[in-house]
Amino acid sequence: MIKHRIYKMSVASVYPHYVTKAEKKGRTKAEVNEIIRWLTGYSQEELEAHLEKQTDFETFFAEAPQLNPSRALIKGVVCGVRMEKILRK
Repeated sequence: MIKHRIYKMSVASVYPHYVTKAEKKGRTKAEVNEIIRWLTGYSQEELEAHLEKQTDFETFFAEAPQLNPSRALIKGVVCGVRMEKILRK
């Protein structure tokens, strides 16, 4: 199976776009961080370390302390990737 190019992109390269989109919708950077922590189980310090290290998405999710079991309820497309396909793993 060929992996989507997002897997090799760093989380840090996409993160500012998440924040910008959230702010356009009246949300905050803190809320974006909260969602990422909810999804992955990372602490704020761990999240910041991965952003600083330029960790790619594949590694970021593979090393996540505890993916939230409710992640399968997330629906939609992010960066051309259907979330229902990848978040059930």
